Amino acid sequence: MKSIIILGDGMADEPIEALGGKTPLQYAETPYMDKLAELGVTGRMKTVADGFHPGSEVANMAVLGYDLPTVYEGRGVLEAASIGYDLKPGEMAMRCNLICIEGDILKNHSSGHITTEEADELIHFLNERLGSERVHFYTGVSYRHLLVIKGGDKRLDCTPPHDVPLHPFRPLMIKPEVPEAQETADLLNDLILKSQEILMSHPINRKRIAAGKDPANSIWPWSPGYRPAMRTMQEMYGFKNGTVISAVDLIRGIGVYAGLKVIDVEGATGLYNTNYEGKAQAALEALKTNDFVYLHVEASDEAGHEGDVALKIKTIENLDKRAIRIIWEELQKWDEPVAIAVLPDHPTPCAIRTHTNTPVPFLIYKPGQTPDAVTRFDEFSVLNGKYGILEKDEFIKELI
Repeated sequence: MKSIIILGDGMADEPIEALGGKTPLQYAETPYMDKLAELGVTGRMKTVADGFHPGSEVANMAVLGYDLPTVYEGRGVLEAASIGYDLKPGEMAMRCNLICIEGDILKNHSSGHITTEEADELIHFLNERLGSERVHFYTGVSYRHLLVIKGGDKRLDCTPPHDVPLHPFRPLMIKPEVPEAQETADLLNDLILKSQEILMSHPINRKRIAAGKDPANSIWPWSPGYRPAMRTMQEMYGFKNGTVISAVDLIRGIGVYAGLKVIDVEGATGLYNTNYEGKAQAALEALKTNDFVYLHVEASDEAGHEGDVALKIKTIENLDKRAIRIIWEELQKWDEPVAIAVLPDHPTPCAIRTHTNTPVPFLIYKPGQTPDAVTRFDEFSVLNGKYGILEKDEFIKELI
């Protein structure tokens, strides 16, 4: 049986008083998720392994069944794989955000969701001014980019910028975890401060400020690592081929190391204005020739980071009616059965605007299976589901 995972990044949340004590997922109108829950079986998944920060890279790798203590090397290596950079021995990769600093405050992690075209010009400028034989910047998507350091020591204490909006940035700068990493930490902190000196006056930022937009006036490197030793999903689970569909570099990078073909979708932005319908159609097309499809939609996570409850509800409803509906209705016409799973990777509660490690709800629908008693898909309904709490590779094995 073929399988598709539809993942709403950060879709889970906590009860919100303004919603009558409901979560956005409970409050939203999601008839197709609810239908799949009613026809399928449900439970919760522990997507953040003990000792790991609840990042999207950690959670999505867990959803795919990878043992984090064995293979995890941070976000940077995944960014590298996504943009086609072949990380060499002795090279350390880091996610490098373009962020907005206001005074001494880290205003936001995304420079107001700067466009890739604007960011590309800034990344080239950073290479001209700060790059060297040892230091190189590579363009990713929007605010998410790659920094490669030759001879870097990854034993660093780095703070994800999306976890600390509106906090003073200086206490959050990079710290060595061991004395041997002091030189690398000093190099990176020097790059951060020098980037602030040169970026503010760049024409791109002058235009953004004049237009009332946040400038991209600092880099913020984090999540260091070396090339990971990951087996492909084909090797682990025995299917012939698979596909990943996402606008987010780190998810695409996971797909590269997992042996999945990366599919580009026009208009897929990684934001709430993404092309839901295009992603759904791409997933259906991929299912015609692939055994497994991983469809990742980032929108709800971004709404959670912004603390925008109404927007988060809208992104959940969009996922339901503009992607899941299309996939469900088309698959009803197919002779070949397809298993469908829906879940978030982690919660991104609007109240705190960052990720948590709370187990997430999931549903698995397989044609002909006996359903459990759950009839709605949300964080609390699935407490009555068949599976209880799954962890490690238990979810993916149940699906595949």
